[in-house]
Amino acid sequence: MTDVLDDYLVDPQLSLLDKVRIQAQVLVPVVRALRAELGKDKADAIVTQALRDWSQQLFASIGDGIEGSPRRKWATIQSTWGEVSGREVEVEVLRQDKEALDMDVTRCRFAEFFRALGEPELGALLICETDFDIASVGDGEVSLERAQTIMRGAPSCAFRYRFAPR
Repeated sequence: MTDVLDDYLVDPQLSLLDKVRIQAQVLVPVVRALRAELGKDKADAIVTQALRDWSQQLFASIGDGIEGSPRRKWATIQSTWGEVSGREVEVEVLRQDKEALDMDVTRCRFAEFFRALGEPELGALLICETDFDIASVGDGEVSLERAQTIMRGAPSCAFRYRFAPR
């Protein structure tokens, strides 16, 4: 099923964590050079906007390639995303029914990696924020609230998906 994310993964044989490490090898020096030249606030704003635009466009395009309702599109991407990211996180499902999916990520190797680099905000952009872009493929049939993430220092990531009545 990972073919749904081929445009994102590039090489499905490469783990998502390895892909993120490769991205970081390029992005971290660029971000640091931009900060040195433009100042932290301006550089981080440019990088944030660029990465958010990229992720939003990418997942919208992936969703456009999946047939069915917005909720089915989200479910297809979410399922595949879970397959490719699942080996890097430990998850506790708290609720799963027709109205909601509540889960907590209790360990995140992505957060461990980006904290070790001293770049948790970059990690949040590359990993955490994509969850909202995937949820947006649900086009009003799926919403996501997440008040905290491990990447930003919390003990867990609190995913709270809500589904519109069918």
